[in-house]
Amino acid sequence: MSLLVVGLSHRSAPVSVLERASLDPDTRNKLLQDALAAEPAAEAALLATCNRIELYADVDKFHAGVAELSTLLAQHSGVGLEELTPFLYVHYEDRAVHHLFSVACGLDSMVVGEGQILGQIKDALARAQELHTAGRLLNDLFQQALRVGKRAHSETGIDRAGQSLVTFGLEQLAVGSADVPAWAKGKRALVIGAGSMSSLAAATLARVGVDEIVVVNRTAERAERLVRILTEPGGTGVAARAVHMAEIGDELARADVVVSCTGATGLVLTGQAVETAMIGRREPLALLDLAMPRDIDAAVHRMVNVRLVDIESLAEASADAPMAADVDQVRGIVADEVAAFGAAQRAAHITPTVVALRTMAADVVAGEMARLEGRLPGLDEKQRAEITQTVRRVVDKLLHAPTVRVKQLASEPGGAGYADALRTLFDLDPETVAAVSRADLNDADVNRGRV
Repeated sequence: MSLLVVGLSHRSAPVSVLERASLDPDTRNKLLQDALAAEPAAEAALLATCNRIELYADVDKFHAGVAELSTLLAQHSGVGLEELTPFLYVHYEDRAVHHLFSVACGLDSMVVGEGQILGQIKDALARAQELHTAGRLLNDLFQQALRVGKRAHSETGIDRAGQSLVTFGLEQLAVGSADVPAWAKGKRALVIGAGSMSSLAAATLARVGVDEIVVVNRTAERAERLVRILTEPGGTGVAARAVHMAEIGDELARADVVVSCTGATGLVLTGQAVETAMIGRREPLALLDLAMPRDIDAAVHRMVNVRLVDIESLAEASADAPMAADVDQVRGIVADEVAAFGAAQRAAHITPTVVALRTMAADVVAGEMARLEGRLPGLDEKQRAEITQTVRRVVDKLLHAPTVRVKQLASEPGGAGYADALRTLFDLDPETVAAVSRADLNDADVNRGRV
C-alpha cells in the first residue's frame, strides 16, 4: 500500500485561499482523470467540500507523487503552486488512513462531530467509481472510512460535540436569542440553491419552526423537487414554494433569513442587491452563506441592520467551541481501525504470492505424477489415486506452517518484505503473482457491479 493524500483545509489555509481554490464539478472530474494519467498514480479520489480539498492516490513513488498531486491541485484550482504550497499538507500510508478516518468521524471538521461529512465521503467514492479512477485500495479505504464514521457516531456521544454546519450557522445568527427555535418562530426563509447542503438547510429551517420557506435555484425542476419533499404528507409540514432565479430580488426583500449554498463561481447576492432589499424595511435581515467560493458579497458585513455569517466567521466561532469528552473515545476508535486496516491491507498484499506458491506446488505434483505414470504404466486407478493423495498431503504439510506464518508476519508493520522473501526463496515468477492480483481485482470489481 502506498497511499498518499495531498490537500488543504480550514485548518491549514485561510478561507480566502480555500475560496479561490474551490473546484466546480467539471473541474473535479478533470482533476481525477489527470491524476490517474499522471505516472506516479494508479488510483485517485477527490474529497472536496466547502472547507477542504483533498486528493487521494495510490502512488509508486512518494516524492514524485507529492510533486505531481500538488502541481495538479494548483493547475486545476487556478492558485499558483508557489502560493498554494505553504497551505498544503501531506499524509502517507498509515498517516493518510488515519487522516481520512478522523475526517469521517468529524474530528477534523470545522464543527467537531458533524455527520454531514459522511455523505460527502460517500459522494467522493461514487465519483471516483463512476470515473473508474478508484481501484481496490481506494474502494477499500473509503468504504472503511464510512464504516468507521458510522461506528463513531453509534458508539460514542460525538454527536453531542457538534452538529451540522447549517445548525451551527443558525446558532451564530441567533446569538442573543434564547434558542434557535425561539429566534426562527414566525420568520420567512429564503433558501438559494437546491443541492445537498441547501436541502439540509431547508430541512433544518423547517425543523426549527420558520413559517415559510421559499426555494430559488437556477434549475427550476430541482427547486420544485425540494419543495415537494418539504411539503409531502408526513413531511415537515412547513409552507414552501419554489420561485425562479429572476424573482430573487423580490423574495430577498420579503425574507427574514437567507441561507445560500450554490455552486456558482461568482456572487449570487451582491452588496447592491442586499442594499436594495433593505430599502424601506425595519426588520433585520439574517444571511447565512455556506458556499465556497462565497455566494454573498463580504461587503454585507458592514451594512446596518444586516447580519452575515459565512464560512470565515464560522471558522472563527468554531475555534472557541467546547470539545466533548467523547472526542477521546473517537480517537481511540480511529487508532484501532487504522491498525486493523493496515494489517488487512498488508495481509492482502501477500495473498497473491501465497496463491502463486501453492499453484507452483500443484504444478510440481502434477508433473511428477505424469512422470510416474510413464515409468509405472501398470498402476490401477486406486493405486494412482492413493499415490497422488499422498504426495499432495506431503506438499500441503510442508507448505502449511510457512504460509500461515508468513500471513501473520505480513500483517505486521514492515510485513511487505515477507512477500518479497517468499518470491525469492521459491523463485516464483513475478508475472504469475501479478496475474493472481489482477484476477482478484477483477473479481472484486464484479462483486461491486463495476464490470
